[in-house]
Amino acid sequence: MPSAADEITAAIAAAGGAIPFSEYMQLALYGQGGFYTTSGRAGRRGGDFITSPEVGPLFGTVIARALDAWWKELGSPSQFDVVECGAGPGTLARSILAAQPECLGAMHYVAVEISASQRALHPKGVESRETMPDGPITGVILANELLDNLPFRLFVFDGSWMEAFVSQASGGQFVEVLRTPEVVPSCLPQTAPHGSRAPIQDAAASWVSECLAKITNGRLLLFDYCSTSTPDIALTPWREWLRTYRDQGRGTHYLSDPGSQDITAQVVLDQLPAGFVTSTQADFLTQWGIDDLVREGTEYWESMKHAPDVGAMKMRSRSSEAKSLTDRSGLGAFSALSWQK
Repeated sequence: MPSAADEITAAIAAAGGAIPFSEYMQLALYGQGGFYTTSGRAGRRGGDFITSPEVGPLFGTVIARALDAWWKELGSPSQFDVVECGAGPGTLARSILAAQPECLGAMHYVAVEISASQRALHPKGVESRETMPDGPITGVILANELLDNLPFRLFVFDGSWMEAFVSQASGGQFVEVLRTPEVVPSCLPQTAPHGSRAPIQDAAASWVSECLAKITNGRLLLFDYCSTSTPDIALTPWREWLRTYRDQGRGTHYLSDPGSQDITAQVVLDQLPAGFVTSTQADFLTQWGIDDLVREGTEYWESMKHAPDVGAMKMRSRSSEAKSLTDRSGLGAFSALSWQK
């Protein structure tokens, strides 16, 4: 199997010397030797980063409550589709199923994951797929921290807006070159400080549109770290919104070691299809009863703490999980985005 670096080198040669940053990112993350195709994953043990589902089962338990309400809102259909995209090893699916929501008997849970090794870890009771189902979908499409990993075009202000391409120096290292774009995206500000950068997230916008086209009745629910507008992110130091991760910490420069680290960017809300409702993750979880679940867990622990079983220990952990999930300086500050059809 070729490494990500080998694939990128070949693509640069085939393109005559440089490829768009979006193509570089696609190969670095999703090529044959890409980060997510091979070893990259979330998780406390052996993972490269921690996401909300990996904090513990409470996140999935709250989502299960919302799914019940939305199933009833649709008239309790006999088949209720729940399509999770970027499902990883199935952690969120496992938590939702374990919560045993009322809609479980009608639920058709589809876990979409590009990595074959992670699909092999999906729990029983789900349909495990590499690609999205065609639809139509009656129910919910959901994703946690997916949009931030979709390849984007990168623009740099150098007297005017230029598009970043990736080339290869004589020593083999990947380097950035700037080219004049055919069209400057209208969402970019007319001017910006020299060196300002901004992502143009065409793939994220297209992915949302494709999901909405598949839904006949239901919702699209996404959790991610976001920026309100393209002008705002263009004025933000790029290292604050364009990051790399591996082994539970920050990685190196995004042009270094492709395939060995995650590349991620804040999702820019004004580039997404209109019609969504947004709140913080903390507010979303509060709306759907995380405080009630914590109280339930505390009461159960108090009744069992003199002879605790595994269930009691899980109930006890709800308090610490909730603090992490609703921390407004961390995961709680993430955005919950919802489109309804």
